Amino acid sequence: MAFYFNLTVLVMLLSITLPRFSTDEARHLNSTSVRELLISSYQESYQIVHEASLHSRQRQSSPSSSKHVFTFPRQTEPETLEISRAAEVFQTTLQVLKNRAKQRYKRDVMAPELLSWEDVELIAELSQCPPVTHPTICLQSHLNKYRSISGLCNNGENPLWGTSNTPLVRWLPAEYEDGGREPKGWNRGRLHNGFQLPPTEATTTDAHSCMPFFRSKAACLVNFGSEIQQALQRQQMNAITSFLDASGVYGSTPRLESFLRDLSGLDGKLAVNDKFRDPRGRAYLPFIATLPSACRQSPHGERVECFRAGDSRVNEALPLICLHTLWLREHNRIAEALKHINGHWSPETIYQETRRIIGALHQIITMRDYVPKIIGQEAFEHHIGPYQGYDPSTDPSVSNVFATAAFRFGHATISPILSRLNESLQKHEHFPHLRMDSSLFSPWRIVKEGGVEPTLRGAFGTAASAISANTLLTEELTERLLVFNVSQYMDLASLNLQRGRDHALPGYNDWRSFCGLQRIKTMDGFKKVVRDYRVAKKIARIYKHPNNIDVWLGGLVEYVLPGSRTGPLFACLIGKQMKALRDGDRFWWEAEGIFSQQQKAELLKGSLSRIICDNSDIREVPPDSFGFRIPLVSCDHMPSINLEAWRDEKSQDLEQCGTPRRIKNGDFILSNTYGKLVALYSCYHGFKLKGAAAIVCEGNQWSNQPPQCTGTPH
Repeated sequence: MAFYFNLTVLVMLLSITLPRFSTDEARHLNSTSVRELLISSYQESYQIVHEASLHSRQRQSSPSSSKHVFTFPRQTEPETLEISRAAEVFQTTLQVLKNRAKQRYKRDVMAPELLSWEDVELIAELSQCPPVTHPTICLQSHLNKYRSISGLCNNGENPLWGTSNTPLVRWLPAEYEDGGREPKGWNRGRLHNGFQLPPTEATTTDAHSCMPFFRSKAACLVNFGSEIQQALQRQQMNAITSFLDASGVYGSTPRLESFLRDLSGLDGKLAVNDKFRDPRGRAYLPFIATLPSACRQSPHGERVECFRAGDSRVNEALPLICLHTLWLREHNRIAEALKHINGHWSPETIYQETRRIIGALHQIITMRDYVPKIIGQEAFEHHIGPYQGYDPSTDPSVSNVFATAAFRFGHATISPILSRLNESLQKHEHFPHLRMDSSLFSPWRIVKEGGVEPTLRGAFGTAASAISANTLLTEELTERLLVFNVSQYMDLASLNLQRGRDHALPGYNDWRSFCGLQRIKTMDGFKKVVRDYRVAKKIARIYKHPNNIDVWLGGLVEYVLPGSRTGPLFACLIGKQMKALRDGDRFWWEAEGIFSQQQKAELLKGSLSRIICDNSDIREVPPDSFGFRIPLVSCDHMPSINLEAWRDEKSQDLEQCGTPRRIKNGDFILSNTYGKLVALYSCYHGFKLKGAAAIVCEGNQWSNQPPQCTGTPH
C-alpha cells in the first residue's frame, strides 16, 4: 500500500481547532502551532512505519541462519495488510504526538486532551484507514439473499458487525500500561498490586537468546461514536469473519474467494489441485499462487507446495489439511448434485446454495456436536440455551478474550504424537506415527503418504490428550514449536501469555467477575478452583497476587467441569461467544426464511462422520466423530442428506422469459421481489458492473439487456 500525504485533507486539518487544554494553558498556545505539531507527528509516523515495513521485508527475504529450523510466512491477504499498515500509522501518529506534546508542554499529555472527534477522524483519513461504512450500502438487494463473503451487511443497521478486517470487540476495557498501547509488563519497574508482573519470555533451546515476539496486527477504528479514549487505544484485527459461515472453506475477502473458485467451469465448484489427485481420483486443495512455497518437502520425488484454502493456517498441521480437503470435496460433491437436480440454476446460484448448505453443516456440527463436549451440557444450557430466532441487537463479532485466551484451551489437548492408522485402527504398516514437530507444514505427507485416510483415522481413532493442570502443554509445543518468520524453536505457552498482554486483556479475576464467578481474594482461595495444590502454589509463588494472574493461565488450570474439557471461566466465555455467533447471525441455519422445514430436517442428518464417508476411502466411522467410541459404524448405516429437498421447479415466469443471458466475468442469481422474477447480476472480483444490476421479467421478456463487467482482475 502506498502512503501519501493528502493535501485536500491537510487543508481541512488546518481549518480546525485542536487543543483541549485549561484556560491558562490556552492563553499560551497558538492553534497554528498545535496544528503543525499534529501534521509533523503524522509525517514522522509515516516515515517510521514505512522504514519498519522495509526492514521487515528485508529480514523475511534474507536466508535463515539456522540449519535446522524453517520459517513459514503466513499468506496475509492484501486487504488485511493495507488496513493494518494504516492502523500502525494512526497509532504511531498518536504516540509521536504524545511524545512531542510532553517535550513542548513539560508534562504528560494524553491524546484525548489534545484531540476532538473531528481530529481523530482526520488522522484516520490521513492514515488511509477505510472510511466509515454507512447502513445505506446494505440496501443492495443481492446482499439480502446470500451472506457476503466478508460478512458485510449481515446486520443492516450495523454493517460491520462480524466482518473481516475489523477489530476484535472488547467485553471489558483494555488494560495497557500507558493507557493506549504498551502491554502490561512493558515497564519492568512498574508494580501491579504491589508486585512486578512475572516475565513471559522463555529462553530458547540453545539458552543463549530470548524468543522474539511480533505484536498482533493493529486494526483501524470503525466506530466513531464510541468513547474517545477507547477509540485511541490500540485494537487488534480479526482478519477473518466472525460468523460460523465456513469462511475457512471460502475465504473472508472477495479476492481470496475468487482465487478459490473454479470460475471457468460454470458449475459452481471450487478450484482443485491441477497436479495431484489421490489414488481414487479425488481432489486435493489448490497450491498457493506464489511458488516455490516455504512448505517442507519430501527427500524424494516431486515438490508438493503449500496448499491454499479459506484460512491461511491450513498447512500448519496434517489434520487441518485433511479437514480442509474434506470440505473442498464436499462442496464439489454437493454442487454437482444440485446442478443435476436443478439444471436451470446459474453457476452462481449453484455455488451460493452449496455454500449455504456447507455453512449450515459447519454450524450444526460446531454447535450440536462439538461445543457441548467442550463446555459440558449443563454449561451449554446455562450460557447458550435453545435458539429463539435472529436478534439484530446482538453483536456477533468475536471478542478479544475469546480469541486470545478462552479458545486457546485447545492447545492443552494437543498430543505430541500424530497417529496414522490403518483400516483396523492399528499403527499403519507403511506410514508410521509422527512427532508433531516433524508433521508441521508438510502437505507432501498427505499427497505422498497415503492421502487423508491414515491421518483421519488417527484423529478419530485416538483419544485427545486430557487437560492436566500439572502438565498443561506438551514439550512439542513448549520446546520445538515452529512459527512463521522465526528461525528458531518457540514456546507456545510463553507466546500465549505474552499475546494476552499484547492485547491488553484484563486479568483472570476481572474475567471471573465478568462471568458472575467469585473473585479469588487470596492465593489460598486459588487452590480451591485449581484443585491441584502444587500447581496453585507454584502460580502463587510466581504471580504473588491473585489479581495479577494472566487470564489464559488462570482459566486453563481451573478444575474441569463434569462432562467437559474446560473450567467454569472458559465455559462461560466460550458459551457467551457461541451464543452471540448464533443469535446475531441473520443467516443462521435455523433463522426464519433461510431453509424450508424439509431442508432443515435433512440438514440435521449431516455429520462430520458422514462427510468423511462421502469424501474418502474410509468405510467405517464413529457415530460421533468428536466422541472416541468403538466399535465403529459402517458408512452404509450413517444417515445422509437427501438433496432432493433442494429441488427447485422452474417457475412459470422463467419459462416465459427464458433463462437470463450470461455475462463475461460475472453471473446472476434469481430472486422474487415484490412478486416479480428478478435477475440480480454481479461481477467477479476485480471487475466493475456497467449497466443495470437488476433486470425484471415483465410481459414475457426481460426488462433490460444484461449489464457488462469491465476491467481486469487484480
